[in-house]
Amino acid sequence: MADLAFRTARRDDVPAIVAMLHDDAISAARYPGHPVSEEIDAAYWAGFDAIDADPRNDLVVAERDGELVGTMQLTFIPSMSRRGAERLQIEAVRVRSDLRGAGIGREMMSWAVDQARERGCGLVQLTTDKQRTDAHRFYASLGFRASHEGMKLSL
Repeated sequence: MADLAFRTARRDDVPAIVAMLHDDAISAARYPGHPVSEEIDAAYWAGFDAIDADPRNDLVVAERDGELVGTMQLTFIPSMSRRGAERLQIEAVRVRSDLRGAGIGREMMSWAVDQARERGCGLVQLTTDKQRTDAHRFYASLGFRASHEGMKLSL
């Protein structure tokens, strides 16, 4: 496999990122009525702008041979717990569906953890839907442990 290149997402990457976010049964079920309506589409652009403007957030894309093959959002969170150590929250990890199982996700996660180490973070955390049992096994294989029970309130 050719090496992956990682970079901060640009505006012209948004359509490909949104396509990857919707490209599985769980995500598609959250947003019935695909294709994306104009109202939802505008929300994605606003979300991109907010992430892009926030120095503690990085929407990352992985490229291979000039093509986008993966994406994830990295959020660096200051904290009082763990002696004030900053933590990295990894969200919205996606690999293009036709390339899943080829080691791209593993390389993406390794790169993200390296970013946390370089920044001096004391912890890397993520959440994953309880239905994503393959993802649970994947993250466990990388050393992540289900140490906490996550909870969400949809608004």
